[in-house]
Amino acid sequence: MNGILEMIRERLPDLSRKDQGIAGFILEHPERMIQMGIKELAEATSASTASISRFCKLFHIGGFADLKMKIAGELALKPVRQTYQDIVAGNSLGAIVSAIEGNHIHSISDTTRLLDYKHLETVLERLARADRIDLYGMATSGIVAADFAQKLIRIGKRSQAFSDPHMQITSASNLCSKDMVFAISYSGETPEIIDSALCAREGGAFIVSLTRYGANPLAEMADIALFTSSLESGMHRGDMASRIAQLHVIDILFMGLLSGQFDEHVPQLERSFQMVTKYRRKKGRA
Repeated sequence: MNGILEMIRERLPDLSRKDQGIAGFILEHPERMIQMGIKELAEATSASTASISRFCKLFHIGGFADLKMKIAGELALKPVRQTYQDIVAGNSLGAIVSAIEGNHIHSISDTTRLLDYKHLETVLERLARADRIDLYGMATSGIVAADFAQKLIRIGKRSQAFSDPHMQITSASNLCSKDMVFAISYSGETPEIIDSALCAREGGAFIVSLTRYGANPLAEMADIALFTSSLESGMHRGDMASRIAQLHVIDILFMGLLSGQFDEHVPQLERSFQMVTKYRRKKGRA
């Protein structure tokens, strides 16, 4: 299983006893669950309908009907490979290549199924009209933030990526309601990123988070929360599949901006390319 079912499995140990009962039933009987009404599931798990609704909110799902639809979609997909391949001592090069390929494909596929199109549209609208865009990320997430920043700069957006927490706060303190922050943290629990986002929010900036799927402090405080697959969290972390998932979302947003304002941004993108070609490749310079 993958997607929401795997997210439920991953968070099972951290849930309350009542929520564990609901989660356990869903994981053990997913086919049966999608045929049930909310009252039937409540009776089967010795819970109330309100508890079922709260359970859905824990996973940022709109309601019970949405939960059933997501699980039904996953069951219909029947993926060929069920889990991520972890790091194994002594693996052959061929096995490593196959494992990394599968992990990346799986990560992109899982993340795609977690996308909320309404949230993406809102983020695209905010990106399009923001006077200034700050991107915050540390370590691997900082690399992803820098990737998004250079994309935005190429189409004329006023943006900058910050990985230093002091510079994040310094920049955030100068943002206002016309500005936007794109805060990236795989765990959603990086204190420096949360503090920087909170600082930016004090000035009225619109906050977008990009974290692994599930409840976390950064997603909870953001105006819009975007999510990636969280299945890599159980591995000996190399931040590989998670980085690919984050870049997948970034590329979707960038292409969305280009498509939505094609006549404005595509010429800017072409001009950026031509200027780099003119000033960095003349006289044999690479």
